Amino acid sequence: MDTRLTYQTLIKQILLDYAQYKPAYGDIHSRVSFDDEHGSYALLQVGWHDDEYIHGAVIHLDLLEDKIWIQCDGTEEGVATELVAAGIPKEAIVLGFRHPRVRPYTGFAVA
Repeated sequence: MDTRLTYQTLIKQILLDYAQYKPAYGDIHSRVSFDDEHGSYALLQVGWHDDEYIHGAVIHLDLLEDKIWIQCDGTEEGVATELVAAGIPKEAIVLGFRHPRVRPYTGFAVA
């Protein structure tokens, strides 16, 4: 199986798994967004907590060339941990939300 297709399948499954969890507060719903053509994948939360409207990305991943870029990660354990546990090499994961000067010290790919 092609690496990109493998990554797409794995990313979708991870996001769908996270989408099953309901926040402990408010009337907030999880939504997944998959864009295979552009290689962009997100888990969004939308709803209300008291008088505050909630809308934002919990996880945002991009497939850029041969790497998974983690653009946003609002999870406790870190989606990178799940990717590595699923067999994705650290060299194929970029912590895009970390400043480029810091990336060499993360143990993951720099770009």
